[in-house]
Amino acid sequence: MSVPEFVIVGGGLAAGTAAVTLREEGFDGHLTLIAAEAHKPYIRPPLSKAYLASLDDSELWVQQDAWWHDHDVEVRSGRHVRSLDLADRTISCEGGEPLPFDRLLIATGAAARRLELPGAEADGIHTLRTLEDSRAIRSATESGDKRVVVVGSGWIGMEVAATVRGFGNEVTVVSHSQVPLSAALGDELGEVFEGLHVDHGVHFVRGVDVTGFRVADGRVTGVEYEGGVVDADVVVVGVGASPLTAVAEDAGLGVDHGILVDAGMRTGADGVFAAGDVANPIHPVLGRRLRSEHWANAIGTGRTAALNMLERGVVYDDIPYFYTDQFDLGMEFSGYAPLMEGTHIVYRGDVAGREFVSFWVTGDGRVVAGMNVNVWDVNEQVQGLIRAAKPVDEARLADASIPLGDLVADA
Repeated sequence: MSVPEFVIVGGGLAAGTAAVTLREEGFDGHLTLIAAEAHKPYIRPPLSKAYLASLDDSELWVQQDAWWHDHDVEVRSGRHVRSLDLADRTISCEGGEPLPFDRLLIATGAAARRLELPGAEADGIHTLRTLEDSRAIRSATESGDKRVVVVGSGWIGMEVAATVRGFGNEVTVVSHSQVPLSAALGDELGEVFEGLHVDHGVHFVRGVDVTGFRVADGRVTGVEYEGGVVDADVVVVGVGASPLTAVAEDAGLGVDHGILVDAGMRTGADGVFAAGDVANPIHPVLGRRLRSEHWANAIGTGRTAALNMLERGVVYDDIPYFYTDQFDLGMEFSGYAPLMEGTHIVYRGDVAGREFVSFWVTGDGRVVAGMNVNVWDVNEQVQGLIRAAKPVDEARLADASIPLGDLVADA
C-alpha cells in the first residue's frame, strides 16, 4: 500500500498550523511543506509591532527548527511554486520535478500592495509583509532621527507609525481616509486611535491621495499628495494586501478576492484545500463569504483544512478576531464586520482614559461585535454575547459593575 502524500504550499501561520495539526491528529504519511521564503513557517502580526520594536524572534516561529525534523515534515524553503496540475495531481516548483499529492493545501498568503506612482521604485520606500521587510524598516528607522512618512492609516500603517515613533523619529501618516481605521471601526472609534497617536507626537495628513514621490540621487525625499508634500527620509507604504492566487487561478480553481472554498476550506477540486489570507470561505453564521487577513483566521482555517484533509468533516465558524498594540494601548476585537453597518455603539468603562469595552449593537439589541481596549480577560464573554445573538439590556451592558459573564448567562 502506497504512503499518502500530503503537500502544503505556504510559509505562514496557516500553513504551519495545518502541518502541526496533521501530525498531532495522527497523519503518518509523507508531509511536504513548500515555502517561498527562506524560512520555516512564521507568524506575521509581530512584524509591525513587537518584532519591529525589538528584533527578538523568539515568539515568531510556528515551531522551532527541531520540531520539523522530529516530526518528519519535509520543509522546502525558498521555493516558488510554478504550476498546479489538477489532472495529474502534481505541483511543480521552479527548477524542480513535479511533486505528486493525494491532498494539497494552498496557503500562499498575500502580497503587500504597492503604489504604481512616479518615484515609487526609489530607495527608502518600504512595504511590510515579510521578515526581511520588517528588518529593513527597523534598520532604516532605529536611529530615531529620521522623518518617516507612513502612507495608509489601516492596521499596518498605524502599528508601524506607533513602533517607529517609539524610536524617536518624526512620523507623519498620510492617508485617503479622513479618520484612521474608519474602515474597520468607524469614525467614532477611529478617532480614539487618532487621538492616541497625536498625543504621542504623530502627525496626520488626512483625506488626500498620494500622487508621487520626490526623489534625489535615487532616494526618496518626500511624499507628494494633492495640494502638498511631506518631506521624508523613509517611507512605509501600508495600503493593504492582495491574495496570491495566480497558481490556483491558472489551474482552473475558482478565484474571486481569494480562492473560493466552502466552510471546510475545500476548493472545487477533489482533495485540494485553501486556508489563511489566500482563502475566501463561506462563513456558516453569515451565510456569505468572508475573507480575513488576521492571525486567528490563519490558525482556525489552517486547522480546519488539516482536519478535513483527514476527512473529519468540520467547518470553520469562529467569530473573527484580531488584536493590536499601539503605544500604551492594547486591544482585542471580535465580531462580524458585515453586520456592523447600521449599528450603534454602547460603551462600558472610560473612553477618554482609553480603558473601555465597546459593543456594536443592532436595532433589535443584539451584539454583533465588541472591542476591549486596555481591559483584559473579557474577550471570551464578548464572544459569548455575539454568539448568543439575542437582545441585551443596553443599560446593563454599559454598567461596568455588572460582570459580562452575567449578561452572557442571561442571553
